[in-house]
This record gives sequence, structure tokens and C-alpha cells, in this order.
Amino acid sequence: MTPTVAQPQRLIVLLAALVAFAPLSIDMYLPSLPRIAADLGAPESAVQLTIGVFLAGLCLGMLAYGPLSDRYGRRRLLLGGIALYLVASLGCVLASGVEALIAWRLLQALGGAAASVLARAIVRDLFPLRDAARVLSLMHLVTMFATLVAPLLGGYLMLMAGWRSLFVVLMVFAGLCLLATAWKIPETHLPEARGRTLGEAFRAYGRMALQPLALGYIFCMGLCFAGMFAFITASPFVYIGYFGVSPLGYAWLFGLNIAGIIVATFLNARLVGRVSPERMLAWGTAVAAVAGLALAGVGLAGVGGLPMVVACVVAYVSVTGLLGANCLACLLAAYPGQAGAAAGLAVATQFGLGTACSALVSALYDGTPLPMCLVIGATGIGCLLAYRLARRASHRQ
Repeated sequence: MTPTVAQPQRLIVLLAALVAFAPLSIDMYLPSLPRIAADLGAPESAVQLTIGVFLAGLCLGMLAYGPLSDRYGRRRLLLGGIALYLVASLGCVLASGVEALIAWRLLQALGGAAASVLARAIVRDLFPLRDAARVLSLMHLVTMFATLVAPLLGGYLMLMAGWRSLFVVLMVFAGLCLLATAWKIPETHLPEARGRTLGEAFRAYGRMALQPLALGYIFCMGLCFAGMFAFITASPFVYIGYFGVSPLGYAWLFGLNIAGIIVATFLNARLVGRVSPERMLAWGTAVAAVAGLALAGVGLAGVGGLPMVVACVVAYVSVTGLLGANCLACLLAAYPGQAGAAAGLAVATQFGLGTACSALVSALYDGTPLPMCLVIGATGIGCLLAYRLARRASHRQ
């Protein structure tokens, strides 16, 4: 039995808001790191640890909430996670030292992970495959938009009201989401659909790790996100430092990626009713691979200059609006009884690969666009190969 909800449009908007917890908590915070170090009298390396701790807590929380929700249901865990996030955000506002800030950031991540994972699992509970792909497209758009816009918003808030205002905004956001969740989201994973034991729920990870179908969809989704993270990390140095673009010009070029994601996501939402998610993935991975290869060629040959780099990057980043939503929709459809675990593993892998590629492009940076071009090229090819792995596995079933 699948539960139904009244006013599904409002529910979809709320679910889309819930997936913004993670990108807002990470990217809105980045411009404030030097100011936080100065205000708390702490070394910058210690303040940077608040990012690493948050990412670790986020991934661990995602891996925990998925199977827990498959066994005990979504609603109580979701409400508890948002409440923990709200309290931890208040703790960050009041933190008087870097040690306290690190501890509160860890708790904030463990709470926010519930929103990131369970919102996606709820989509699987409520919607069939094609409708789920459409809803996940909107949610993916919110995630990407928040990832791209959050640093600009965070920098503005820090200049206007100080770094603690960031956590006030996050606390208010969490409070509104908590009230809306309590009011609008019923229990969607009914008792008759749950696993018998908690151990059985967690063993789903082992089964997925051995199945090419799951691995293909998970890595296709994760690698497309990782390439975008590499771009976000390297683009200021490449566009401003190497090509000499002004800060205002950089903002406009950056905005092209946001526009591309919006266009691709809306196209996906319109087409998925007539074209299967699998076909959309075939198109999207082909574009990602071609754009990535072209970008790597531009970097290696040193030809084309800024226009070619921008064109390839926009093409690559835009199709994340196709890949993320359709990969997750296909994965959740393949594992209906373990939707929480599937969503947890997929989103944790997404953020883990994003963090790894961000660190890689930083470590390889040599003052030229080449490291960024090569990393994005590799993730584009990886997306295509991962999708083909999943496709072959689905045809064997």
C-alpha cells in the first residue's frame, strides 16, 4: 500500500527545501572562514576542520538514517534530525571557541543528514518511477542552485551582519522546515513495507555494493556531482587568475551554469513523461562525456581559450540536472524495499566523491586550467562508463 497526501505540490516544494540543508550548510559558510579564525583567535587550520568534520558527519549520518528509516519509518527520524540541526545551529551562534564550533558543526551535520536522505526516500514511497524522476529533478535543481548560490549569499551575510548571522539564518530555515514537516509530511514508509530487523536493513549496503546495477547508478550520480565540485573549487583561479576575468565577469560566467542547470532540469521534467529515465540518462551521460573530453582536449592542447572552456563547462554542469535526478529515480525504483538505504548510500557517495575531486583539483592546481579540465574530463567519462554498467546489469535482470 502506498500512502497518499493532500496538496502534493506543496509537499514537493517542502521536500525540495529539505535537500538544501547540506549545500547551504557547507557552501554558505566558506567565505567566512578567515573571519571566524580571527574572531575566535584560532588558527585557520582549526577552523577549516569545521568543514571536514561537517562532511564526515554528513556522510556518516546519511549512511545511518537510510537503513534506520527502512526499519522504523521516515517521519520520526526526519523530525528528530531537523530538530537536532536547529539546536546545533543555535550552538554555533553561541560558540565562544573553535572547539565548541567543531562539536556543534558535527551535530549539525548529523541532523541535516536526515533531511538530505529521507526527503529523497519519501519521494520513492509516494511516486512511481516517472513521477519520481520529475520530482527528483526539482529537488536536484534546488541542490545545485543552493550549491552554486550559497557562497555568494554567505559572503553577503558575513559583510552585512557577521559570520554568526549565517547560523541564525540556518536556524530560522530549520525551524520553518520543522514546522512544515510536522504539518505536511505523514509517515510514508508504512509498517507492512518495513524490514523485519535493523540488521537486515543495514545488510542492504552489502548487497548493493556487490550489484553492478546499484554501483552503476550510484557512481554515475556521484561522478557528475564531483565534476561540478571540481569546477566550483578551481573556477575562481582559472577564470580570474589565469584568464584575467573581472570579479563581475566571473559572476556572469558562473551564472551561465545556473541557467544551464535550470534549463536542463525543466527539460527533464517536461520530457520524462514521454521519454524514459533510462533514455534521459543515455543522452545526459553522452553529453557529459563529450563535454568532459572536449574540455580535457582544450586543457592539453591549450587552444580555444576562455570561450571553449566556458562552453564545455556549461555543457557539463547543465546535464547534472538530468543525471542526478534520473540516476536516483532508477536506483530507488530498483530497490523499493530499501529506498532509505539506497538514498543514503547514493547521496553519501555523491558528497564523498565531490569532496575528493575538490581536494584533488586543489592539490594539482599549477596556475593553469589543465588540472580542472582533466578532472572534469575524467568524471565525464566515468559517468558514461558507470551508466553503461547499470544499463548492462538491468538488461540481464
